[in-house]
Amino acid sequence: MRIASLQPSVTLTLAALGRLDALCAITKYCLEATPELAARNLPILHDSWSFDHVSVSDQPGNLETLAAARPDLVIASVPYRMESLAAILKSGLPVLALAPHSLADVYADIRLIAAPLHADPEPLIARMESTIAATSARSAAAARPLVYCEEWGKPLIHSQHWVAELVEAAGADFLGIPGAHTTAEAIAAADPDVLLFAWCGAGDRVPLDRVIAQRNWQSLRAVRYRRVHCIPDEYLNTPAPTLLEGLACIAAAAHPVLHPPHPRMITLA
Repeated sequence: MRIASLQPSVTLTLAALGRLDALCAITKYCLEATPELAARNLPILHDSWSFDHVSVSDQPGNLETLAAARPDLVIASVPYRMESLAAILKSGLPVLALAPHSLADVYADIRLIAAPLHADPEPLIARMESTIAATSARSAAAARPLVYCEEWGKPLIHSQHWVAELVEAAGADFLGIPGAHTTAEAIAAADPDVLLFAWCGAGDRVPLDRVIAQRNWQSLRAVRYRRVHCIPDEYLNTPAPTLLEGLACIAAAAHPVLHPPHPRMITLA
């Protein structure tokens, strides 16, 4: 089984299943997420968002590169653009398109990815479930802080549903509607205890000082008590087993006395 992966979530899931060997083509974002793949020199494709675009005129188009990789299955995942999905379907190759919303969906997708490889997904899913349950139990008796978690800053967008579930599991309350737009004024009015930023594509480079200043959030409770953090976006925005790292960051931010600090979480100075 030869798989072309069009999102890091797919590649990271294959890595957790111990089946990176099945990959025959990846995106540059997959390579960033799993640098050990660099040694294999796999063909690089555009992802599920930009597949229909050809970036360099003297290089093969995406469909040609995909066909040359000879995949048995193309696996795409959120985020999509309809034009990109249409271009992928034009390849005529079997396509598995994933669109998870919840942790239960993430588990279901792990099973879908594992099935054609005859890999056993249950130990991985059990590990994720047990880690989440243990984190929840550790925080159960503590007061629940109100947490604002931001996926994007222009416009302001709340993090996705699976992040809201992780916030709840960490012993906190998620502010707002997952995935919905909001405003700086609405967040200021809610005055959350903790501010978490995980901007898509930004890695851990959210400029916390500038964001607080531009939004006039200096008087918010979270800012006054220095409970403002940047979490690497791949830990929260990639629906894969790496969500456990995101959970560890959220738990440390919500209950720093109960959970150790995560080495990649950045805190407002």
